[in-house]
Amino acid sequence: MVTRVATVAFQGIEAVPVDVQVQLSPGQPGLLIVGLPDKAVKESGERVRAALYASGLSLPPKRIIVNLAPADLPKEGSHYDLPIALGLMAALGAIPSDTLSRHLALGELALDGRLTPTAGVLPAAIAALGRDLGIICAAESGPEAAWAGDDLDIIAADSLLALINHLGGYQLAARPTTRRLIDPVRLPDLKDVRGQEVARRALEVAAAGGHNLLMVGPPGAGKSMLAARLPSILPPLNSRELLDVSMIQSIAGELAGGALSDRRPFRAPHHSASMAALVGGGLRVRPGEASLAHNGVLFLDELPEFSPAVLDSLRQPLEGGEVVIARANAHVSFPARFQLIAAMNPCKCGMAGTPGHTCKRGDRCADDYQARISGPFLDRIDLRVDVPAVSAAEMIAPAEAEPSSVVAERVERARERQRLRYLEAGETGVFTNSAASSTLIEKVVNPDKESQALLLQAAERFRLSARAYHRVLKVARTLADLACVEKVGRPHIAEALSYRINFAVA
Repeated sequence: MVTRVATVAFQGIEAVPVDVQVQLSPGQPGLLIVGLPDKAVKESGERVRAALYASGLSLPPKRIIVNLAPADLPKEGSHYDLPIALGLMAALGAIPSDTLSRHLALGELALDGRLTPTAGVLPAAIAALGRDLGIICAAESGPEAAWAGDDLDIIAADSLLALINHLGGYQLAARPTTRRLIDPVRLPDLKDVRGQEVARRALEVAAAGGHNLLMVGPPGAGKSMLAARLPSILPPLNSRELLDVSMIQSIAGELAGGALSDRRPFRAPHHSASMAALVGGGLRVRPGEASLAHNGVLFLDELPEFSPAVLDSLRQPLEGGEVVIARANAHVSFPARFQLIAAMNPCKCGMAGTPGHTCKRGDRCADDYQARISGPFLDRIDLRVDVPAVSAAEMIAPAEAEPSSVVAERVERARERQRLRYLEAGETGVFTNSAASSTLIEKVVNPDKESQALLLQAAERFRLSARAYHRVLKVARTLADLACVEKVGRPHIAEALSYRINFAVA
């Protein structure tokens, strides 16, 4: 007789159905796991054996075969412990097997029989709901699974013994409830920034339209300070964005206690990050910083210090909003529609262009440093601004800058205009101007003849690519939204062009 328990394997953020089949047969005693298991899955046998013994059960002296079907799909992770244990307990008659046919299970076992949380519970719960199944998981993972919906039957237990009591009807476990993460840490406020009016304006435009921004200036000018304050003016995640972000965080094991937050992700990897760390990959494919910043911000400080190959690996997600990791036996994709904010010094010594400073290497210092960033990568950045050093007079002057709360209101109004505009156009998945396609942005901008002439003149003079042309239109549309103007005019086109052509880095 074969006992079956449903579980999942993860390919990107997709939960692929896996059927755990357990058979007890005469023969040499032992536990064999087949179906392309990795090292963690192979070790499940010893964890399951110890957990069952701690729960008062022991394996019979029979040949036990556990097949993870489909057999040609690689199985990775420790979440197969629980479905294997449940299959064995059902085969031993410790729990009713008919209950298992209505549930999907995943979880890791400790040697004393306790259930410990694993990554990917939220995608697994959504997959279970789609297959009209319930889910069995660790108690700590219960609140995460609860976000899949009120219709989902959830059994969240602390241990195998508690699970046996629940399935046998002796001591029922309460259904877990959702948790929302309340971050008590106050976000840095824009009112702390002295001077830098141009950079503040560019930061507001970037926040309003979801545009990529590059800030260039000497050390201590406030580039990192400005970037750290971007989350304080960004609107919270909507329900659809929250679900996408949380599924990626669940796969990466970054949902603490199953609590979700509507605060947009802000990821700031060090410039020594590898390609796998930034875009994802590794022996067991996991999302990288680009995917963890989905629907949020990816901040790259000291941009030229990143490996050129690592930076160029971001070109695909910057354009398509998705990371595709190719392997010999599979292609794994992760969502990666992030807002890139980058900062850099103008040269290696950091002082090129500063009044009164003369570099011993001359222009070669800045040229060599800036050449580490490829032209195609720069072409994907919408806003480029110089951030000069703050003068002593600006530092000692009374602080009268706008707080983040005031700027956030303008950003929220601009984003709401964009959402409604694209909703009326039938584009339900587009919420910002930066995410609009080339055809769509041409339709919603539709500049007048005067504005079109200015744009054409600039495109010919500065040799703007087709991508740059459309990105200028997107920025101009955002500027008009910030001004609460429906028609994009010449001033909006002119300001959008200024962020692209009046810039030190060619």
